[in-house]
Order: sequence, then structure tokens, then C-alpha cells
Amino acid sequence: MEPLKHECGIAMVRLLKPLSYYQEHYGTWRYGLNKLYLLMEKQHNRGQDGAGIACIKTEVPVGEEYIFRERALGSGAISEIFNAAAKKIKQSEEYGDPLINMAFAGNMYMGHLRYSTTGRQGTQYLHPLVRRDNYRTKSLSICGNFNLTNTREIFDAIVAKGQNPRNTGDTFVLLEQLGHRLDREVDRLYLEAKEQGLTGLDLNRYTESKLDMKRVLTQCAPQWDGGYVICGMNGSGQMFSLRDPWGIRPAYYYMNDEVVIVASERPVIMTAMDVLIEDVHELQPGQAIMVNKANEVRLEQIIEPKPNISKCTFERIYFSRGSDKDIYYERKKLGYNLVPSILKACDGDLLNTVISFIPNTAEVAYYGMLHGFDDQLNQQKSKAIEQLAKNGELTEEAIHKILSSRVRSEKVAIKDIKLRTFITENASRNDMAAHVYDVTYGIINDHVDNLVVIDDSIVRGTTLKNSIIKILSRLRPKKLIIVSSAPQVRYPDFYGIDMSNMHDFIAFKAAVALLEERGMAEIIENVYRQCRTALQGPITLDTENYVKAIYAPFSEEEISQKICELVSANNPVPVQCIFQTLEGLHEACPNHTGDWYFSGNYPTPGGLRMLFRTFVDYYENFRIGQNLHLRLQ
Repeated sequence: MEPLKHECGIAMVRLLKPLSYYQEHYGTWRYGLNKLYLLMEKQHNRGQDGAGIACIKTEVPVGEEYIFRERALGSGAISEIFNAAAKKIKQSEEYGDPLINMAFAGNMYMGHLRYSTTGRQGTQYLHPLVRRDNYRTKSLSICGNFNLTNTREIFDAIVAKGQNPRNTGDTFVLLEQLGHRLDREVDRLYLEAKEQGLTGLDLNRYTESKLDMKRVLTQCAPQWDGGYVICGMNGSGQMFSLRDPWGIRPAYYYMNDEVVIVASERPVIMTAMDVLIEDVHELQPGQAIMVNKANEVRLEQIIEPKPNISKCTFERIYFSRGSDKDIYYERKKLGYNLVPSILKACDGDLLNTVISFIPNTAEVAYYGMLHGFDDQLNQQKSKAIEQLAKNGELTEEAIHKILSSRVRSEKVAIKDIKLRTFITENASRNDMAAHVYDVTYGIINDHVDNLVVIDDSIVRGTTLKNSIIKILSRLRPKKLIIVSSAPQVRYPDFYGIDMSNMHDFIAFKAAVALLEERGMAEIIENVYRQCRTALQGPITLDTENYVKAIYAPFSEEEISQKICELVSANNPVPVQCIFQTLEGLHEACPNHTGDWYFSGNYPTPGGLRMLFRTFVDYYENFRIGQNLHLRLQ
């Protein structure tokens, strides 16, 4: 209901033939640039804060530009950067040969879509970043879909080597770390070439032909804690995409004898390249796809996969496009698994229950829920017919009456417009937000029908409280049942999703409220002390997650009930909230087990450390401040 932000989407295109080949076979040398545009446009769901592209051409004379980049802020960034690239291409057409003079006429392309999770805004924070050098081999551009939990430690490590980074952002730090290792590797090859008696440009040709980015990545990547897909290319023709060893962030690739494609989502590649699902492969945890100057493509295991593989389940529930075959069926299964709990909530009264969804990302889960209701109704029909047969009342009219009953499914909520509430004074914003959705009137029988609506997740509960419940209650159902296809979000995510403040989570607020109501508030202070103590020493995956104690005294049903109370206080219609269970989640998404935001089982030590810091910040900045305010009153 509250849109989550996520960092980010990536796209890479490596042409394996000369530009003249694509001109001859596809009618344009812009084949690679056009494919990059499609890959990015099809992934616009992954970034609305900004976008960027970079291009490198490898076969250019000395003195000619070989790195091109465009970046732009805002939801229209994709169109803006490609229009800017087209303008530069047009301006350089007068110079003639696209292989030599023309802007963006390269054989390596990289694109990035950004959702900011850091709060840092400005073009300088947009990917791709570029590190230029007079040696093409040392020039480097990177982008990524990632959040690291140990950026400070990496920063300190490169400072200890004598570097002086100009920015502490994670992408800047990675660029400097990778650039430093790239410099050392090029210097090693340069000395090796000199020992062989090479001089002048032959020295550069040797380093460019012998450079292996695997040596660079194996020196740097083991130090990274977090979820990531890091993409890079250098001026001499090296390209790579590396996935984290936990498999947290997704990456897929396709290759033939003409091109190598990498993107964050599988159906994007299928659409852009018009290929079948079996042609697109998932980059495995800790694995990199690499292309060298000679256009040799290989897969390399840079880091051994971690035993606790934790592919992000929120990718399956929410972020990735539902047009992926597996994701589509997983989301349907999430809706299907909720049906028993929903039936219990509406006392099994199918005929007086209307089911619907919150637009738009919950629609596929809604179809699964609808399927489950159909199965339940069919069981009821079978039992009713059996009972008629036992009673000797099996007439054509009676059978027709039973068979004609249908699950009542309607489009109840309509996302009408995005109101510009920022122009309204604070006192009116909640009232304005209540009109973001509209409803279809006349399809609910007043105080007779139960109304069931499913959403993909309930994180902060703000939109639920200020908008959804109020709007749906206008239909005057007997009971309003809000269903989440995801479990309760209890813990922050530090690997790319914009969920980092514990006190924002409605499940956390509910647990704290229950602790206070039942005279158990000392648990909160105990957790604070344990977290502070833990932060003084090393944290490993064997370290206990002390924050789990906040939820431990209560069942899922108790917390769900308290959530319902918090979001529906003084509502004229009875409301019940139902959440997916962890068991139902894993049954629906068996190959994606990363559930730390639900379970608290973080896959990396850095995630656990950041959780402890977040709880300490919550206690010191929010809870202590609140208590001080009360004492002053």
C-alpha cells in the first residue's frame, strides 16, 4: 500500500561483432544502444529517482574520446538520457565514421535505474560512475543494484592504503577500491611487458590483452557484506557483472555469437531479445559473467556461494515484474495459501463475501486467492449435491441452483489519481491522502456482505489507516478483511529496500504497544542494552538476534489483531487483518528463502550489526526523547 523503494535496476549490452556487422544485418549500427533502451524501459518499475547510461568504444585512435555517459534525475530520466545521447550522435554525424568519431557508437553499453535508499539526491549520485585515466586500461565505469552494510570498513581499508576518496557513498567507495586494484594489476602487467623488452604502445597492447578482471574482483569482492549485483567495464574492453554470494540481488544473462545481455529481470531480456525462457540464465551466487578485450565470454566463480543462500523474497512478492513465468505462479500461490484463513474470518460464508484487491501489484495474488475460493466453493457444491442425493431431492432444478452459485469477485478499489498533497498544509494532508483511491459503489450489500481485499504487503500501515480502510468502509460491508500476501514486516532491510527505520513498521509498533499494555516494557530496555553491548565487539552469524525478543511474547495472531486496532481505530465497520505465514511464503517461493525482514534471520553479519545500530538509534532518539518529553510535561 505504501510503495517501497528499491535500489535498483541494471542492464548491460556487449556487442561481439564490429558495428558494421549490425549495420549490415539489422540496418543500424545503433543495435546495442537500441537494446539498452528496451532493457531499461522494460525495467522502469525498478527506478523512478533517476537513470544513467555509459558507453565505451574500444577500437579508436589515440586522441579520440572513447567513454560517453548521460545521467538524469526524475521519473522521465530514461527518455531524457536517450534523447540527449541521440542529440550528441546527431552532432557528431558530420565527422563521418561511427567507429572512430561518433558519440555512443561503442561496443559496450551499461544502464542503471535508481531508487534512492540513502536519501542522497543529485546527479552526482547517479550511476554509472566513471573513473578516468590516461591509460585506457585503468579507466573504469561501474553501476550496481546493491546496498553494502560495511561501507565504512571498506572506506577505512582503502584510506589505510594511502588513498583519499572524495565521497563516502558506497558506489564511490567501490569505484575507488576496484580502481585501486585495477591500477595495481595494470602496473604488474606493465612491468611484465617491460621485462619482455616491449616499449611504447606495445606496452599498452600487452596490458590490454593480458588484463584479467577476475584478479581484480577476487581481491575486492570478498570484503563486501551485503546484497549486490556490481557491473563494470573498462576502457580497453573488459566487462563484468558479479552477483553477491548469498544471491540476495537478482541478475540474469543471455548470450549468442552476436551479443551478451545482462539485466535484473528475466522477462525483460526475453522481450528485448525475443528469446525463450530456457535461453535466459540466472547468474549464480558469487558468480560473474565476464567478457575480455578479445570478446571471449566466460563464467567465473569469484566467491564461493554461501551456505545460507538468501535470494530476496520481496523480489518475488513485489519488485520484479509479474510477467516472469515463475514469479507469476508464485504470486498466485501466495494468494491461494491465504484462503483457509480468510474463510475462517468470514465464517465460511462464501455467498455473502466479495473479494477484490488493492491496485495494482496485488492483482496476481488476487487471482490465486480467487482460484482458492473457487476450489472451496466447488467442495461446498459437491457436498450439497451429495446431501440432496441422500435426501432423495436430487432434481434438475436443485442441481442447477447449486451449480449456479459463483464466487463474488469485483474490482472494488480504483487508484484514481496521485494527488499533489505537497501543496497542501500539513493539517489537510491526511484528508487529501484519503482520496488517492476511489471505490465502486453499489456492489456490496449494506451490512450483509463481507469485503475481502488483498494487498502485496503491509509495511508502515500509513496508507491503510489514512486512506484504504476509510474509503472501503464507505461501502458499508458487514466486515472488512484486509489481507497481505506477505508476512508481517518486522525487521529493517539493509540490502537494497527502503525499510530501515524500525519505528516506522506497523508490526513493530504493534509489538511495542502490546509490551506496554501488558507491563512488559522492560523487555525493550533489555534489548537496547544487549544491542549496545553487542556493537562493542565482533558480530557473526552465530550472534543472537536480540531484537527478536520484542516479538517473542506474542503470537502472530495477537500482533495482527493489534495492527488492526492501530490502523482502524474508531472505524464504523469491523476490520480484521490477515497476514501470510512464513510457512506459506516458503511454500509459494521455495527457491527464494531470503526472509530477514519477516523472520530476523539476516544472511550476513553486517545486516545483524546494522539491525543493532538501528534499534539503538530508535531507543536513544525516539524512545528516550519521548520519555523526556513526558517528564517535562
